[in-house]
Amino acid sequence: MVRKPAVAVSTVSNGDYRQGETKNMLPQISHKEPPREGQVVLKKKVTLLRGISIIIGTIIGAGIFISPKGILENTGSVGMSLVVWTACGILSLFGALCYAELGTCIKKSGGHYIYILEAFGPLPAFVRVWVELLVIRPAATAVISLAFGRYILEPFFIQCEIPDLAIKLVTAVGITAVMVLNSLSVSWSARIQIFLTFCKLAAILIIIVPGVMQIIKGETYHFKDAFVGKDVSVMGLPLAFYSGMYAYAGWFYLNFVTEEVKNPEKNIPLAICISMVIVTVGYVLTNVAYFTAISAEELVLSKAVAVTFAERLMGKFSLAVPIFVALSCFGSMNGGVFAVSRMFYVASREGHLPEIISMIHVHKHTPLPAVIILYPLTMIMLFTGDLYSLLNFLSFARWLFIGLAVVGLIYLRYRRPDMPRPFKVPLFIPALFSFTCLLMVALSLFSEPIHTGIGFAITLTGIPAYYLFVIWDKKPKWFRRFSDRVTRTLQIILEVVPPEENRNM
Repeated sequence: MVRKPAVAVSTVSNGDYRQGETKNMLPQISHKEPPREGQVVLKKKVTLLRGISIIIGTIIGAGIFISPKGILENTGSVGMSLVVWTACGILSLFGALCYAELGTCIKKSGGHYIYILEAFGPLPAFVRVWVELLVIRPAATAVISLAFGRYILEPFFIQCEIPDLAIKLVTAVGITAVMVLNSLSVSWSARIQIFLTFCKLAAILIIIVPGVMQIIKGETYHFKDAFVGKDVSVMGLPLAFYSGMYAYAGWFYLNFVTEEVKNPEKNIPLAICISMVIVTVGYVLTNVAYFTAISAEELVLSKAVAVTFAERLMGKFSLAVPIFVALSCFGSMNGGVFAVSRMFYVASREGHLPEIISMIHVHKHTPLPAVIILYPLTMIMLFTGDLYSLLNFLSFARWLFIGLAVVGLIYLRYRRPDMPRPFKVPLFIPALFSFTCLLMVALSLFSEPIHTGIGFAITLTGIPAYYLFVIWDKKPKWFRRFSDRVTRTLQIILEVVPPEENRNM
């Protein structure tokens, strides 16, 4: 048997979706045994340690181990590259502090989406989640998963090239494992993320410690005339910052799960500050370690600089490095899916995505539909898409919307001055960070006009989609009946129901 609850999602005259009076009659599944802890809601299971693991585990992916050459190529010298690595860490910390304020005064999950929605309304927020769902997240997950597949197979193909089909098949297994893990248990997903975060930090230490020993031995030849190098173009430095900020990207993911964080007023700022200090110090020292054994010219030519470094200083132990890189990639996959699924969950709750996506598994208490919606899109892109082109097209969109969210912080200071702000940053921090983000977006129009133009066009498709799927409320009866039937069927198959929660946040 099923019963029909009143699930409230309605459209008001100005197009702003809210919880309203119009009732869309969708079934809940009756089950013999109620959930152990009563209400079907997302539990507050993200502690300070788990929050730190989400941030560090998602920031540190494959880049720092494989090819940190983008900054070096665009700065032209060892010294300037280290300066840029440090500066990008500080800038990323500024952005993270801005998100700490946003996360403690707007206590909703969803990250960029919910902050843009609160500050600027539903249209830009919908465009953000539209691009994230259709292209950015599936492509980004597929790219980091391909690195996982390649490096998990590396020790088995030492003497020959790894077949592309083998990489894609192992990648598909990795993606499936991440989706299943996040569908079955929030606690286990968080525990595995903590373990993988320690693996990442261990991998960085495995590089830093030999590097420090090299410096103690006096191996500092590559640091002589550190600020002397090849001439670079005027656009080189901004592009170096673009590469650096991309390497630090991921500090915002804890804000995607704000509603699941225990004591968010304390733990969000603490987790962000601790994580960014660890990552910045780790990144800078890792690059210093590389230069103790590898020249700038060799680093630019290396396809996997950590492997090259290990082969020179660690002998047979270097075979372990690809495994650590693969584990690092898996941690980024897991953290990304865990966090971004909450953005889709919240967007559905606000009426911007199909309602089924805002439902929760009756036993596991996980946002199952919000997790698995990524699975088919990611698989399609893995086997058919030109992933790197897609990321090039849309990389500017990430910084555009992050910059917009931080501009929203400044706007909310004046529009809603009485909003409680348990954590507050000096105004120059959001001003500097948002200016940097928008400057990077503007410079990408000059440095990559074709890719940026195509990405801009793809992003703009969110505007007609918003009016078609959200604003237009006079859809044909057959469409509404079909939609309700699909939703009911999916509820029965997936065993999900609308959450029972107090939204007075």
